[in-house]
Amino acid sequence: MSAITPSAPSTADEVESALGYNFAVHTVDAAFFGLAIGLASWITVIPLFLASQTDSALAIGMIASIQPLGWHLPQLLTAKRVARLPRLMPMVMRMTIIERVPFFVLAALALVAGRLSASAVIGSTYLLVALIGLGGGLTATPFQSLVGKIVPMRRHGLFYGIKTASANLLLALGAVAAGRILDARPGNIGFAICFALAGLATVLSWLALSRTREPGSADGLEPRTALLASPGRIPAGPGALPPPPADAMAAPDALPRAGAILRRDTAFRRFLIARTLAQVTTMAAAYYTLFAIRRFGASGELLGWMTAVFALAQVLGNPLLGWAGDRWGHVSAMRLGLLAGSLGAGAAILAPNAGWLFVAYFLTGLANVAAFTLPLSMNLRFGSPTERPIYIGLSSTLTAPSIVLAPLLGGWLVERYGFGAAFLLALIGGLGASASLQRGMGQPPA
Repeated sequence: MSAITPSAPSTADEVESALGYNFAVHTVDAAFFGLAIGLASWITVIPLFLASQTDSALAIGMIASIQPLGWHLPQLLTAKRVARLPRLMPMVMRMTIIERVPFFVLAALALVAGRLSASAVIGSTYLLVALIGLGGGLTATPFQSLVGKIVPMRRHGLFYGIKTASANLLLALGAVAAGRILDARPGNIGFAICFALAGLATVLSWLALSRTREPGSADGLEPRTALLASPGRIPAGPGALPPPPADAMAAPDALPRAGAILRRDTAFRRFLIARTLAQVTTMAAAYYTLFAIRRFGASGELLGWMTAVFALAQVLGNPLLGWAGDRWGHVSAMRLGLLAGSLGAGAAILAPNAGWLFVAYFLTGLANVAAFTLPLSMNLRFGSPTERPIYIGLSSTLTAPSIVLAPLLGGWLVERYGFGAAFLLALIGGLGASASLQRGMGQPPA
């Protein structure tokens, strides 16, 4: 009897079979990277480091915009290359190294900071945080496309919610640990310890991320090239997104296509407006730390607990708002988070003591989910599969100017009119962003 060769499972089936495994490794990846961000937070730890070098609120507050700016700017420029890649993991793993190495360099900078001028320390810190952001930005488009490939669309909100929640849970622990380290080892030695531990955490994160199972890799999932050769076998169901044709992005270039998308897609333009205004709301978190120090004399440990509350809000908010977005629509979930940010800014305006800032941090943490996590799922719901990398790039790159300008404007308001003016701007920004969202823009395309 001749051997019977079993038919190969569809890519959708293989993605489903690897889904639990990929959820697990990405949760571990996110947890350790979150730990790193907690230990070297640009909301508390790095601003405290800069506060030892300068009294300028603007110079300190700017640090919160540098990393997100680097993350957003390069994404559109990588869209064409990503759309043509047969496999995404090699690019993801190479690019993400750029966002991990600077933590070790920050540790070295802290050790030698006493021998350098304040301007050299501040400038070097800006550069290293920018490299962290740039590495993330170069990784972001292939990574988001990878998620579209390994996670069914019906699970996008839950995937990002669990991944981000695990990151923020460890971020909270890292922030508390950083506060205790800085109180126990005051001065640059404490900062060096925090940054070095953050670097070690990113190494563990990278090792977990490297275990991702991508269709077409050596783990036995069906090669993407085979799908390209047999278009009739591309799944039409709710599994992985179908791969684009090999020449999908050959001509014209991504930038002309981006212009056409912006001209024709009104819902996407309104989404970009909302993302822009959302940065004004989340900007307030960059100044809560300085406000707590100057107004209430907050200690390093207290600031660590405030950062932990900010992170814990995202631990709760990411899976809950992600699940709510999958179930009832991401627009409603995003509006809820943005309105929470407005309430948080209002709490900071009215704060009679440092305890009220825990409320402000918690509500602004929910706004952070609405401004950064929910759009990751919504990005994948605009346009056709062949245009999706361009939508992802546009969504991030065109948000970048507001990431820079919002903290600049906030810092100018703090120095000229006081913290209340900056927090009032954040309150108005959340209301405006919520009003800009259009019902239905967070639903899967027909």
